[in-house]
Amino acid sequence: MSVSESSPAASTELRRGALSVGFIIFFVISAASPLSVLAGGFPIGIMLGNGAGTPALLLLALAVLLTFAVGYTTMARHVTNAGGFYAFSSRGLGGMAGGASGVLAMLAYNILQVGLYGMFGGVVSGTMSSVFAIDLPWWAYSLMAMASIAVLGYRNIDLSARVLSFIVVAEYLAILVLDIAILRSGGDSGVNFDAFKSEHVFSGTPSIGLLFCFAAFIGFEATTIYGEEAKNPSRAIPIATYVSVLLIGCFYALSIWSMVVGVGADKIVSVLQGLADPTTFIYGLSDHFVGPQLTQVIRVLFIVSIYAGLLAFHNSAARYFYAIGRDGLLPRALGSTHRIHQSPHRGSALQSLIAAVVVLIFAAMEADPILQLFAWFSSLATLCLILLMAITSAAVLMYLKRNPQLKLGVLRRVVFPVFSCLALSFVLIIAVVHFEVLTGSSKALSYALCSLIPAALIVGLVLAGRLRRRSPTCFEALGSHKL
Repeated sequence: MSVSESSPAASTELRRGALSVGFIIFFVISAASPLSVLAGGFPIGIMLGNGAGTPALLLLALAVLLTFAVGYTTMARHVTNAGGFYAFSSRGLGGMAGGASGVLAMLAYNILQVGLYGMFGGVVSGTMSSVFAIDLPWWAYSLMAMASIAVLGYRNIDLSARVLSFIVVAEYLAILVLDIAILRSGGDSGVNFDAFKSEHVFSGTPSIGLLFCFAAFIGFEATTIYGEEAKNPSRAIPIATYVSVLLIGCFYALSIWSMVVGVGADKIVSVLQGLADPTTFIYGLSDHFVGPQLTQVIRVLFIVSIYAGLLAFHNSAARYFYAIGRDGLLPRALGSTHRIHQSPHRGSALQSLIAAVVVLIFAAMEADPILQLFAWFSSLATLCLILLMAITSAAVLMYLKRNPQLKLGVLRRVVFPVFSCLALSFVLIIAVVHFEVLTGSSKALSYALCSLIPAALIVGLVLAGRLRRRSPTCFEALGSHKL
């Protein structure tokens, strides 16, 4: 038997039927990094935003994202493509918009993943130093994580899914134990719904609080990226999307409300302000309401949660490289899959290379891995993804308008896409205005970072224009790869 007969040939196809609805949900929830958001993001968001009223803003963000999900999942039934936002924008708004959205999505997922390496390295370095007296630079831990993630991203997608499933279940159980303990004890002054009273909801700066709430959901939109690898994608992707956004939103709202009950609606901001490091807030609650054993578990899971987010966003970035390379906007070599694992191995390798270069640059600059690398990149990625969701809402509106044979009701066809587009555009404007709060840096640096967004859009337009001149047929087919 010849080598060609015994070895599978390289292809441009991902591994079909590899992911169940459950595994897709695990990927999405892992990308949202629930424990790292609750321990690291929300304490700061509560301080800078509207304090005890944060749970109400979470429910508002959940409502907006559910309206987005209606159009998103409707279109997902007819456009199954690993390109996600890129594919939807191409089919709804045309190839030029698709090219711009594709490059913006590549920027978003790459910088979000690279930023998480900063948080991972910083948290692990601090933990190892304080607990085990082992002093290694943060970037050493980042590079160790990067090596393992490169291996997982190179191999079968279901291997990554199994790793993430255990991590996500452990995260949720640990936080639910804390939530239940707080509520059973009655917290500071009994179980109450003071967090939802207008005096708290509209206190402080609700617009900034709302930004942190939307940032907490980042990752749920990745369900469509796994459509080509899903079992029965026309059913799996809508279910995974709705379950993910509802699970993330309700879990966050319950947990933040429990925290407010734990310390008191009138005290939570002052308690957080009194901490040298607000990210230790959840550890104090755990020590008080459960005990040091759970606190140690949460400390470990905090690190594991960041790792899970790294793996999930690595897979997302690799699949964008793959989908856009397959369509000819990037070198077509990126659009081929591994002959055995059927993974987007070249996109995975490219993502790992980009991450390694950026991490080493920040290490050489002696930058702070959390306050600079993570804060800058994760905040910029949030802007990119909110803009991508607004563009996608417009794409859904136009796609459904051009396909009246789908016979959908006016709510699904028009009202929800228009509402989500306007609402997300409003959130984007707020985010840009307050961007220096998110990054914790100067206005000059914040707007310099923001300038990367129009730069990415221009690069996408240039790539799409070049493809249109070189191959009009390929240009017209952007984002239309079907199973």
